[in-house]
Amino acid sequence: MYERFYRLRERPFALTPDPDYLYPSRVHQEALNYLRYGIESHAGFIVITGAIGSGKTTLLQTLLRGLDNRTTVARLMNTLLDPRELLESAMIDFGLDPTGQSKPAMLKRLGEFLVSERSAGRLVLLVIDEAQNLSLPALEEIRMLSNLETEKSKLLQIVLIGQPDLRDKLARPELEQLRQRITVSYHLEPLDADETARYVNHRLARAALGAPMEFSRAVTDRIHGRSNGVPRLINVIADAALVFGYGEERAVIDEPLVDEVIADLDATGVLGPQSNANRHASVVPADPAADVRLRPEAAYAVAPSAVASGVRAADDETLKRELAAVAARESALRQRETELAAREREIAEQKRVLAEQYRLLKTTQAPQPAAQPWPPTYMRSAALQPRDQKRRAGFWRRMKNTILGSPEPVLEDSL
Repeated sequence: MYERFYRLRERPFALTPDPDYLYPSRVHQEALNYLRYGIESHAGFIVITGAIGSGKTTLLQTLLRGLDNRTTVARLMNTLLDPRELLESAMIDFGLDPTGQSKPAMLKRLGEFLVSERSAGRLVLLVIDEAQNLSLPALEEIRMLSNLETEKSKLLQIVLIGQPDLRDKLARPELEQLRQRITVSYHLEPLDADETARYVNHRLARAALGAPMEFSRAVTDRIHGRSNGVPRLINVIADAALVFGYGEERAVIDEPLVDEVIADLDATGVLGPQSNANRHASVVPADPAADVRLRPEAAYAVAPSAVASGVRAADDETLKRELAAVAARESALRQRETELAAREREIAEQKRVLAEQYRLLKTTQAPQPAAQPWPPTYMRSAALQPRDQKRRAGFWRRMKNTILGSPEPVLEDSL
């Protein structure tokens, strides 16, 4: 879209968790060091938490990329599972087939696999992303998996990655045994204003084809003020700023443009409400049966089905507005790209025609005529003509003979 205009090889603020763009901020570098220490020391449970969009998945991708072939990894990302489904998912990711097996048979097969991996000198790592969605029984099942061990070490190392409310669940009395087995724990804090400025310009430099463009400190401060230092929201605002700048052909992203971008993103609901990066309120309740969305007194006035339908209708209307705004913006950008491409083709054709005309002009130019001697023949002196010389010689001879006398007769034809 805007890559060619700003001389970028790719979009620097894409929302996909690309390890190539990981900015080693203080908190991210510390979290990565904690993860590496926990794995290398064969610790028990490793827990990494952070707000939504704080870079947990990018951090995890960076860790997994750095592992050697002596580590066998299973990664679970869909965690809305009951205990048996969780066990089946882990076996499938390890390459084992749980089809038609009872739970004791699956545990026996998994134990044999872990022993064989340890005998081959390989470490087995189970990574569970979005762990805040796990129910209490599922978390207890994970604790039971950690009991697969030899006399000296664990056969399975487990990493839990989740939002801040994962800590709320782990603090519950029912999970005391699991909590005591956590040996490495770290929470990702949001970026401050200085780190936000370095984060933005780090990603711009990584994507640049030549001299990298930079956002001024005033621009990054505005981005930080709205995003609260959450990397995903920083990416959303910065990417939209480049889109707006490209649409208006602005080579420099300034404060008024960013203010316009933030206002537009707020108006369309893309950024959502101002969030708390250190939120601890649970998104998914620890006990779904105990989750009450309405106050007890309100439950008698409004039926839950009516509330649910009203929420869905409001969400659908908001989604329609957002999709319409995005479609209009994309249409305008496509139109602009089409116009620029047509203009480039027109300029190229004009250059070609001018070059052809110049070539023809050089090849068809007539040669200059040879220079004539000067003076021309018709302008030469009559005295140089032979006949005139003869006639002048006869005149002086007759004058001489007349004055001095001469025996030479004067002939008629000489007169």
